[in-house]
Amino acid sequence: MATVLKVFDRWKQFLHDRVEQAEKFGMNDDTISKLAVQIGEFLADKVDPENKEERILKELWDVADENEKNTIARLMVKLVSPEKL
Repeated sequence: MATVLKVFDRWKQFLHDRVEQAEKFGMNDDTISKLAVQIGEFLADKVDPENKEERILKELWDVADENEKNTIARLMVKLVSPEKL
C-alpha cells in the first residue's frame, strides 16, 4: 500500500510542478484547466493505469461527459495546489 501511495504522490508532485511551470509562463487558471482536460484525454486513451488511484480516475473519466471532465481536470489541478501538497 505504501508503494502505491508513493507512486500516486509522485504523480501529484509531477502535476504540481507542471501547473507551477504553466503559471510562471503566465497561463491563467482557465488555460491550465483546458490543458488538464487535454492531458486527461491523452492519458485515458494512451496510458494503462498502474495503480488503483489511476484506475479510478480513468473509470471516472471514461463515464464523464464534457462538463464533468472539465470538473475532474479542475479538481486535479486544485488537488496539487501548493496548499494541498
